[in-house]
Amino acid sequence: MEQSRDAAVAGGENDFGALFEQSLKAVRPGEIVRGRVVTVTRDFVTVDIGFKSEGQIPIQEFVDRFGNVGVHEDEDIDVYFDGTDSEHGGVLLSRAKAEQLKVWRTIEEAFQSGGAVEGTVVGKVKGGLRVDVGVPAFLPGSHADLRPARNLDRYIGQCYRFAILKVNRARGNVVVSRRALLEHERDHLREETMKVLEEGVILEGTVKNITDYGAFVDLGGIDGLLHVTDMSWGRVNRPSDVVKVGEQVKVVVLKFDPERGRVSLGMKQIMPDPWSSVAERFPIGARLHGKVVSLADYGAFVELEPGIEGLVHISEMSWTKRVTHPSKVVEPGQDVDVLVLDIDPANRRISLGLKQAAPNPWELLRVNHPVGSRVEGTVKHIADFGLFVGVEEGIDGLVHISDLHWTKKVKHPGELYKKGDPIEAVVLNIDVENERIALGVKQLSEDPWLTMPQRYPVGRRVKGKVTTVADFGVFVEIEDGVEGLIHVSQLSNERVEKPQGLFQVGQELETEVAHVDTRERKIGLSIKALRRSEEREEMESYLQREREGARFSFEDILNQELRLDRDESGHPDAKEQPEKDKSSE
Repeated sequence: MEQSRDAAVAGGENDFGALFEQSLKAVRPGEIVRGRVVTVTRDFVTVDIGFKSEGQIPIQEFVDRFGNVGVHEDEDIDVYFDGTDSEHGGVLLSRAKAEQLKVWRTIEEAFQSGGAVEGTVVGKVKGGLRVDVGVPAFLPGSHADLRPARNLDRYIGQCYRFAILKVNRARGNVVVSRRALLEHERDHLREETMKVLEEGVILEGTVKNITDYGAFVDLGGIDGLLHVTDMSWGRVNRPSDVVKVGEQVKVVVLKFDPERGRVSLGMKQIMPDPWSSVAERFPIGARLHGKVVSLADYGAFVELEPGIEGLVHISEMSWTKRVTHPSKVVEPGQDVDVLVLDIDPANRRISLGLKQAAPNPWELLRVNHPVGSRVEGTVKHIADFGLFVGVEEGIDGLVHISDLHWTKKVKHPGELYKKGDPIEAVVLNIDVENERIALGVKQLSEDPWLTMPQRYPVGRRVKGKVTTVADFGVFVEIEDGVEGLIHVSQLSNERVEKPQGLFQVGQELETEVAHVDTRERKIGLSIKALRRSEEREEMESYLQREREGARFSFEDILNQELRLDRDESGHPDAKEQPEKDKSSE
């Protein structure tokens, strides 16, 4: 029994030794082996790879950059077998070397097969970028993208796939390229896109770049231009208002030139043209609500709906204000009510009115201040041709210079009024269509010319002062603002060649009214007629005196005859009477 037990023990030792030797022969230093995590402590991770002893790996090889331990007990992991520890009887293992060895193998395989590896750009170095692909690698700046990038900082922290350009494990050098991989992918996508690319086809693409005139969309290896005018049926101020870089958009191919490789794209063409039914949806006279989208010197553009804009001309913005610029009334982004004035679908134009959406104050003016009524206001402006009077808020009426005074010749309205003066006037006319109101000041009193024939009948003598001496006659002011003309033919009984030598301005004259024309507002005067009247009066006076003188002589004769008769009859006083008569003579 003892012999058999000893034999069994000896046989077991021989078997274990054989297995140990076999295991040592199966794994060679420098290789990666699979092991199981036995324990995880604060300092070490113990791994069993099937040897007679276990290996310990420093815990630091399992800690990530955030301080987290990325391993747990009973987990199977790959480790690098670095040999045995003859002094302590253990094995030398490394997780970091295992990972690095696997990375190098992956990189070399990718280099040989033309594959790619993933990596993260971690920093910027001279001439390019530093990339972590498991081992440090160099990315030339010209290979960072399809086009040379001016700002390499934007790639830092980004994770990409890279092609391997050069590998030298001995020196630890790896050169990678993102451009080579992108070019390969682009060429492949281009071939696929070319198979389906034709005018009218709808595709999805990625906005690659935005310019002032549009955006370039990557259709898959081929870039197409989406012009700003083809982005929306409505107004687009900036392409960036519609699309963003990296955004997926649906576009339709408008034109494709295979020889030049040019593709024109459109977005608005995918949707129906809103102008096709605008006449039915926005009839003339309709009251609408919209938003001011832009201003011009001549008006404001109002968006009625996406793709439909109308113009409010500057003349249609206010009933009463004189608008010098649309910004005085509205501003971009403001919501407004408007009225449709006209529609031209063929030219994609809608005329809108802003003031028409509010009551017309000129219509109210005609009701509140009918023709013939009196209004009070202030002088707002003085022009050569008249006065502008504020009637109501924003409404000025014109008093023409001819309606300031019935008789006075007003050379300039400033002679009678100044800006800011209160004034009363009569409404003469209201033109609602042309937004004009005519006022009159002289109409506050009766026209003196209506009574002129009664006040200055023909033949009446009048006195006045000379105001003007002309070749054709002399003007004489007979009352305030009323002048009469003494024609050159009526200045004297004799022929007068030049009145300037006979009369002076300011000279007082007495004349006679020759005629009155109320329609033409003219009075004819005559010195010649006055002289004839004076001569006639003198003649009548003379004849009157003659008649009166003849009458007294007859009486005297009669009285003398009576005295003679008395003398002859013996009257007692007959002798004294002649003496009386003689003394009276």
